[in-house]
Amino acid sequence: MFHLRTCAAKLRPLTASQTVKTFSQNRPAAARTFQQIRCYSAPVAAEPFLSGTSSNYVEEMYCAWLENPKSVHKSWDIFFRNTNAGAPPGTAYQSPLPLSRGSLAAVVHAQSLVEAQPNVDKLVEDHLAVQSLIRAYQIRGHHVAQLDPLGILDADLDSSVPADIISSTDKLDLAVFKERLRMLTVGGFYGLDESDLDKVFHLPTTTFIGGQESALPLREIIRRLEMAYCQHIGVEFMFINDLEQCQWIRQKFETPGIMQFTNEEKRTLLARLVRSTRFEEFLQRKWSSEKRFGLEGCEVLIPALKTIIDKSSENGVDYVIMGMPHRGRLNVLANVIRKELEQIFCQFDSKLEAADEGSGDVKYHLGMYHRRINRVTDRNITLSLVANPSHLEAADPVVMGKTKAEQFYCGDTEGKKVMSILLHGDAAFAGQGIVYETFHLSDLPSYTTHGTVHVVVNNQIGFTTDPRMARSSPYPTDVARVVNAPIFHVNSDDPEAVMYVCKVAAEWRSTFHKDVVVDLVCYRRNGHNEMDEPMFTQPLMYKQIRKQKPVLQKYAELLVSQGVVNQPEYEEEISKYDKICEEAFARSKDEKILHIKHWLDSPWPGFFTLDGQPRSMSCPSTGLTEDILTHIGNVASSVPVENFTIHGGLSRILKTRGEMVKNRTVDWALAEYMAFGSLLKEGIHIRLSGQDVERGTFSHRHHVLHDQNVDKRTCIPMNHLWPNQAPYTVCNSSLSEYGVLGFELGFAMASPNALVLWEAQFGDFHNTAQCIIDQFICPGQAKWVRQNGIVLLLPHGMEGMGPEHSSARPERFLQMCNDDPDVLPDLKEANFDINQLYDCNWVVVNCSTPGNFFHVLRRQILLPFRKPLIIFTPKSLLRHPEARSSFDEMLPGTHFQRVIPEDGPAAQNPENVKRLLFCTGKVYYDLTRERKARDMVGQVAITRIEQLSPFPFDLLLKEVQKYPNAELAWCQEEHKNQGYYDYVKPRLRTTISRAKPVWYAGRDPAAAPATGNKKTHLTELQRLLDTAFDLDVFKNFS
Repeated sequence: MFHLRTCAAKLRPLTASQTVKTFSQNRPAAARTFQQIRCYSAPVAAEPFLSGTSSNYVEEMYCAWLENPKSVHKSWDIFFRNTNAGAPPGTAYQSPLPLSRGSLAAVVHAQSLVEAQPNVDKLVEDHLAVQSLIRAYQIRGHHVAQLDPLGILDADLDSSVPADIISSTDKLDLAVFKERLRMLTVGGFYGLDESDLDKVFHLPTTTFIGGQESALPLREIIRRLEMAYCQHIGVEFMFINDLEQCQWIRQKFETPGIMQFTNEEKRTLLARLVRSTRFEEFLQRKWSSEKRFGLEGCEVLIPALKTIIDKSSENGVDYVIMGMPHRGRLNVLANVIRKELEQIFCQFDSKLEAADEGSGDVKYHLGMYHRRINRVTDRNITLSLVANPSHLEAADPVVMGKTKAEQFYCGDTEGKKVMSILLHGDAAFAGQGIVYETFHLSDLPSYTTHGTVHVVVNNQIGFTTDPRMARSSPYPTDVARVVNAPIFHVNSDDPEAVMYVCKVAAEWRSTFHKDVVVDLVCYRRNGHNEMDEPMFTQPLMYKQIRKQKPVLQKYAELLVSQGVVNQPEYEEEISKYDKICEEAFARSKDEKILHIKHWLDSPWPGFFTLDGQPRSMSCPSTGLTEDILTHIGNVASSVPVENFTIHGGLSRILKTRGEMVKNRTVDWALAEYMAFGSLLKEGIHIRLSGQDVERGTFSHRHHVLHDQNVDKRTCIPMNHLWPNQAPYTVCNSSLSEYGVLGFELGFAMASPNALVLWEAQFGDFHNTAQCIIDQFICPGQAKWVRQNGIVLLLPHGMEGMGPEHSSARPERFLQMCNDDPDVLPDLKEANFDINQLYDCNWVVVNCSTPGNFFHVLRRQILLPFRKPLIIFTPKSLLRHPEARSSFDEMLPGTHFQRVIPEDGPAAQNPENVKRLLFCTGKVYYDLTRERKARDMVGQVAITRIEQLSPFPFDLLLKEVQKYPNAELAWCQEEHKNQGYYDYVKPRLRTTISRAKPVWYAGRDPAAAPATGNKKTHLTELQRLLDTAFDLDVFKNFS
């Protein structure tokens, strides 16, 4: 880099190994771009001013001089110039100029010393130029790497060569190469002469191309840089702001001869390529007209994944969770997860009958869970491939959440035992925003999985869309740069380069526990599917693809030429795997029934019976003893940590809680606290996630207390309830719905013995996570026989807060319920309510009391099976004086009330009731207030439907029969085309055998969920109340 020789000392750059060691042990505090170490080669006595602490001062001066010679005194400038020029001991230093008539003579003498070394400036400049050249290759070498196996596209969509890179003769012909060299050297960018190509230059500490050598000729420096950065591997890493990590990557790719494979490793790679390639060819022969989304063109993916898994297993990982799109999925299931081939082949049989409940899914969406021995490491490894929809990248956060959960349950706090691998397509990786959301969860404390290996199958096309029309960034992987993830681009027709990159990726994840991306630049031999014709839109690309020799053939020919294998051995490997496929195909014909549960990605051993059924069809009481309620309430109203100063306003809130406990009542926040606290006592882990959930959007929860005097000192009282309780996790999420809800869904997949809740900031915002709701939560069990007990808390209520802060869109959830509105179930069936829950696809509730909210949360865990639970939670009711529940409603023997019947004067004389109003949620309190104001408590009965789905046919039939003279009306605060009316009305009509009409009292249809005008809101509310209590309003419609 630079060298300073004196009679006493010699400043040398750090060696490569020293640099890595130094920075890993003690990173420098100063913001220097280089670091130097003093190595003495002569007695210090020769220059006594360099001894002791003075040497540090000299070194600082030298560093300043290197950056700007004018920044130091002229005497220092002369000293450093002379020493760099090799001045003998004692002559480098010149005394400061005397303040006398002799000053002019001294200046002339000093100047002559400098001019006596005419090459000093050029020496420094040339070394700086070489450093710049090395850095240019490290930063931009990937732009000229030979990445496209077809040789027709540049992976970065730019055919030009960066201006500061000379490039190789592989990329440019010799004449062009020499011209570029001349432009960059002679009086050009670097100021080097062509004669400098054979001059030896000292190498900086930021490169490893020298190996054991500290200096190389410029010609060799360029050659080694070309070999490291411009061949079949393109490395993007110089944006990483951690020097140790950059040095680690440089060492992995720059060290001469580092990418070597033994003959045994090459034979293993060939065998894996044989399996990958012949599997696709077998499917093509047997089912040429079937969609299978084959891997042709990127067969190297299978050995790539197996290399990542092998290396990770070697480093201690014993559980790998994977997510991937449809392309190549069957091959991954067969040759990575090791799904039985006959189970895959029978999926192509159109006569196969489905045996499980649900509707199933296409074969290239199904998941798998398998535990086996890794043959390379001889260690047990568990592999799980998560089922996914066609919505590309939607499974990314789900995989992350499941990985986090598995790490949590096995105490893997550093990600050393459980890891995730995500596969992506190039178009989706660049185009889908959920990729960005998932990356931004990667390093958050409550969401990190300590590094994910991302593998991009870069077909260089999206369905029919050219990448030049599909992204604005050079690469499809550029999104990964936001989290400082290194990106390794590799030509997929070079299997050994692919294996090396995957090995490095696995080592990176094991070393730094951060994300890493492997970009397999490949091609798609067929169209989007096997039936698609790609020549319509990519004629030139597919003309080249038709000529392209398969990677297996290329690699086999290479190994035969190297003598690693011979032709008979290669052919024997092919025939051996073909025989395995044929035998499995014969066995597949014996399969008559399709068991979707054989494709389950997240089994819950011990929770169900051996045949997958619930162990009972009953639910115990969800009530608690008064002692437990009181204990939880006391902790909830206190600070269990000493010397902890809380906010004055919070002190008042806790005091109010304490008073409620003394009065044996609970509000919404305290009811939630008691439900959570009691489940923790029973060993149930609880995880509450979402935007601002620690405090609560409406400042009602306060599950995390903050010390007002000590920064970042917090306390979670919920974790101080019981000596051996389960842990409680409450975490504010990033400002994301899609990614975070997907993450929590994945977390809930891992175990049935956890209550996992996601709360929207406002229920209105859940629709940015609609994909997770529509493709995973709603149909998940039907498609994949996969139960999930996730809870969605969606604040909902029309309170004049405008169209985006009023509605959680209950109509959408109810529309997706799988019950039949026109069929009355058998109400006399034993355990009718539990059977209803078991048959539904999810449960939808809107509680009107804190007590019922308490019960439905506890019921979610005490049920013998798991269903998603959608709760429309209140806003104004959080502090409504009437929205309180007594301990009596939560004691042993009490349950969740699916329906809360009228219990006032109207219920005492049901014959006198003229109208029976059905409602749900907050509007009940508006109705009771209006009924009391109109003195109609004996004429109008109000029944609350707390559980909307499954619909409580049995209880509502009793209510209707109780009031024989009453007309029926549904009342809601939502607009008529929204809310619950379209769901409730046909089911109510079915309940009463359509004997009476069901009238509507509520807002008129509207496009927006709510008005933004407060006066209009109040006018609409009064109008619906008038309709609800005007006993003559419906007579004209009879």
